[in-house]
Parts: sequence; C-alpha cells; structure tokens
Amino acid sequence: MENKITVLVVDDHQVVRKGLISLLSAEKYGISVIGEAANGRDAIEQAHLLGPNVILLDLAMPIMGGLEAIPILHRDCPDARILVLTSYAEDEQVLAAIRSGALGYLMKDASPDELVSTIQNVYLNRMSLPPDLARKVMLGPQEPESGHQPGMLTDREMDVIRLVARGYSNKQIASELSVSTTTVRTHVSNVLRKLNLENRTQIALYAQQNNLG
Repeated sequence: MENKITVLVVDDHQVVRKGLISLLSAEKYGISVIGEAANGRDAIEQAHLLGPNVILLDLAMPIMGGLEAIPILHRDCPDARILVLTSYAEDEQVLAAIRSGALGYLMKDASPDELVSTIQNVYLNRMSLPPDLARKVMLGPQEPESGHQPGMLTDREMDVIRLVARGYSNKQIASELSVSTTTVRTHVSNVLRKLNLENRTQIALYAQQNNLG
C-alpha cells in the first residue's frame, strides 16, 4: 500500500499495548500507530484528535469498556474502522460489538500475520469474522424468512446495498446516485425490511456473502 494505514491501539494492559505498537510498527507491514489509549473514554478522545483509519480495540477495560465505546466511535468517527481484539470468545459480546459498529473481531492469540491481514481487511471496509460468527450476525436474533432472496430487490436497492457495503454514508450514497438523502433512507429501510436484517452492518455482510461488491 502506498499510504500507511494509521492505527489507534486501545488496551488497558500496558504490556499488551506496547507489544502491539512495537509489532505493528515494523516497516514491512505498512502500518503507522498514531496513538494509544487505555480505556474507551480515552479512545474516543484520541479518535477525535487523531482520525485513525483503524481502531484496534479491547472489550474489557476500566472506566469505559469497548462495548460502550463502539457505538460512540461509530457515530462520531464514521471514517474509522473498528477491529475488536480480545481475549473473550463469548459470541454474545462479539455479536453486540459487531452490531454496534465494529467491522472485525480477532482473538489476542492470533498470529502477527493474521492480525496485520485482518487490519488490512478492515481498513478496506471488509467484514472480518469467523464464518460461524458471520452467519449469526447475518441472521440476527431470528431466522430470516425463506422467501427473502435477492430477486425481491429492485435495481436501485441493489445499488444501495453495494454502496452501504463500501462504507458510504447516506449523504454519499445520495450524491453517488443523484437522489435525495430521504430517498436513500427509504431504500435502506426497504432493504432491511425485505431481507429481515437489523442494521447496515448486516447489509454489508449480505453484500459480501452474495458477492455484491
């Protein structure tokens, strides 16, 4: 990559945090660690100040944990991609993180190459989840109705799905398609209803799983 991926490392354990910074700073990876934080509250402050491409975020932290910080980061710093790096493997926590706005999830015992690869994927706005977890995110709390197939979607709704999957905001989609933001919101609502999905993250997963890039 020509430009280095800028990363904010968030973990309450200093040894882990410094180790990650040292690892990711290797020239061969094309990553620049531009900041660090020890809890979710500081992460939000640093994200506002630094504007990182990727936020590498632990879930269990004092003062404010990752699960509390993710929706705020997702709302206030929409250009930052959030990757959860945690010691916890409980599906419910991870699902909550993804549904709140995280794009990826990785265990702390992952290899350095796996970590870097996942950061690169998240930076490119690609969901990065184990297949079984991706399916749970896709399905949501209830199984979707069997009749919800791509053929039920209009061409314009398919366009909206592709742009949502690329990380476009409603305003950006409106500009791309030369329609109003109100029209875009209507299309997004229709897509969610027709596919029985809960949020834009699930739309992005749907696009990925159906090769609608």
